[in-house]
Amino acid sequence: MEMPPKTHPTLLNRELSWLAFNARVLQEAQSPEVPLLERLKFMAIFSSNLDEYFKVRVATLRRLVKLKKKTRAKLGEDPAEQLKNLLAEVNKQQEAFGDTFRGSILPELHRQHIHLLSDHDLSETQREWVEEYFREKVRDLLSPVSLDDNLHHLFLKDQSVYLTFLLTEPVKEKKHQPDERILVMELPTKRHGGRFVQLPAEGEERYVLFLDDVIRCCATELFPQYKRVQVHAIKISRDAELDIQEEVSGNLMAKIKSSLQKRETGYPARLLYDPAMPNEVLRAVMQKTGIGKGELVAGSRYHNFRDFFGFPDVGRPDLTFPPQPPLPHPTLPRGAGSMLAAIAERDHLLHLPYQSFEYVTRFLTEAALDPAVTSIGVTLYRVSAKSEVAKALVKAAKQGKQVTVVVELKARFDEESNMYWAEKLQDAGANVIFGIPDLKVHSKLALVTRTENEKAKHYAYLSTGNFNEVTSQIYADHGLFTADERLTNEVSRVFDYFLDRQAKDGFEYLLVAPFELRDRLNELVDREIELAKAGKDAYIILKVNALQDERMIHKLYEASAAGVRVELLVRGISCLIPQVPGQSENIEQRGIVDRYLEHARVYVFGNDGDEKVFVASSDWMARNLDRRVEVGFPILDPKIRAEVRHLLDLQRQDNVKSRDFHNNFIGQDDKNAPQVRAQLATYEYLKKLSKARPTEKAGAKPAGKKAPRKKPAA
Repeated sequence: MEMPPKTHPTLLNRELSWLAFNARVLQEAQSPEVPLLERLKFMAIFSSNLDEYFKVRVATLRRLVKLKKKTRAKLGEDPAEQLKNLLAEVNKQQEAFGDTFRGSILPELHRQHIHLLSDHDLSETQREWVEEYFREKVRDLLSPVSLDDNLHHLFLKDQSVYLTFLLTEPVKEKKHQPDERILVMELPTKRHGGRFVQLPAEGEERYVLFLDDVIRCCATELFPQYKRVQVHAIKISRDAELDIQEEVSGNLMAKIKSSLQKRETGYPARLLYDPAMPNEVLRAVMQKTGIGKGELVAGSRYHNFRDFFGFPDVGRPDLTFPPQPPLPHPTLPRGAGSMLAAIAERDHLLHLPYQSFEYVTRFLTEAALDPAVTSIGVTLYRVSAKSEVAKALVKAAKQGKQVTVVVELKARFDEESNMYWAEKLQDAGANVIFGIPDLKVHSKLALVTRTENEKAKHYAYLSTGNFNEVTSQIYADHGLFTADERLTNEVSRVFDYFLDRQAKDGFEYLLVAPFELRDRLNELVDREIELAKAGKDAYIILKVNALQDERMIHKLYEASAAGVRVELLVRGISCLIPQVPGQSENIEQRGIVDRYLEHARVYVFGNDGDEKVFVASSDWMARNLDRRVEVGFPILDPKIRAEVRHLLDLQRQDNVKSRDFHNNFIGQDDKNAPQVRAQLATYEYLKKLSKARPTEKAGAKPAGKKAPRKKPAA
């Protein structure tokens, strides 16, 4: 008898899953429990996320739609149908976004005596002030371009706001004056110093105006030949995918620079326009830019809500999150003590942003100046523009140390900063490695080698987060300082791979992609399946940013069917559908969106009572498991392992900021349950921990032979 084919497990479309994540961000902007000015920031995050989504995912689907029919058939899902569905969801979210801003945030700002005015709202006194401000601060920054027969093509910069001007009712002072003119001009946000203008206060009332409206208010002064000037906003998002071969042969930096230039002129993914814009203006813009109807998206009067990150300080700290200054680490030196000495004594786990990223820069700066340190290796994925980490590495190279830096030039949207520091490091004498052929280096590693008792001793820092001082203040990450040879020797092997390009295997402790990470994860899941089948308690707790890899999802479905309890904490994309009978009834999923961006990845396996806890740089996505260099590391110290589990349990218990698979808040229907807000509870827990444990002795130095101090390089 022929067996019926197996039913393919249900998976959620990746694109719709991502949009569901952005809907959670919008929920924070909509929540009256979130401080008002922070709600504005969540509006900015939502807008910025959507911009990136159009530049990357929508642009990619549009390229796929253009493929030949036979090629498209091999993709599994019809890209045209996907595009249709996601654009429908985007439009729905944008309507909710506009309703939130107009119907909730603006009225609440008004109640708090903060008035975001339009040009129509100005009093006579305010209008006079704005006109004077326009003449002194704005007018010289403006360069309108006429959309007439002399202009053959109009190029719009990616992600910049432009204003269109429709001039009618000429004054008729000049002969041959056209009855109607259309012009376009880039809004000079950067040159002006921001998107907003703060007007003089009146008592406790605060007034803020968009730069757009300063120009609208004075448009007839800008074009005195016409009695009527209509001003509307547009913005273009271009394809951001770098169409480069991910190879190191040739000059990769030159390729990246070329691709960045192409990005600026890339295929238009979306043109946002003000729905009130006259049809003749929109037609003129489309004609001069070559943009088709398929790229048009009706927006609102204002674009680039990400500019709300720069909303003026109106002197109302009560409308922002209470300050949470970085806490001192309980076991790392707080004063002038040696980081290396503290790391030699025991492992230390850093929790960002609750504790200061300064410990990382201190670690690298101390190593740069220590005469006994012979080499430093670091992987740089996203580097801040004023990177203290990069400065420490430059200093180390100038001190004559062997500095190896793996710079990922294909880190999306951070290529320019990475290139800048790569060139600085090369100039200082560092060995700069520009990625690996066909792979992206996404691991976050630092390795310091020091001569002690005439032997080489390794000190390492392994992290889930980037070596980036800016993002360390808003991304929630874990970073391990260790001198444990079980880990540092294997970190050294990873750096050997960067140098010799010979594939590595046989890692006993680290989980390293693309070599063994997938296989080791399968083994760990299979172990839980065996335990469940034997009638023993079996469970997996997985915290990631994204869960998309189809094979790993199938493995989790298999575990669920065997009786393994699976708890997922997924911040962003999740293509796994939990609680489906016969498929995933033993899988529960939640995700937290709150003050900080949850960025750490933690894998926990029950292992018959001897829990295995890993912290990692890798999500469970195909690209992370197969096409990136990723590192997961076990927490071997029992005290630190208990610390990680406690923090993870706080997230499992969160009933304030935690949402389920359907974006419903978890636990808020039980009014009698004590509130657990994981991020706040984490800060309080680490605050108590910092007071309860004494710091290491300040001033201690790592043991070993002291080398003569070298003079700093000129």
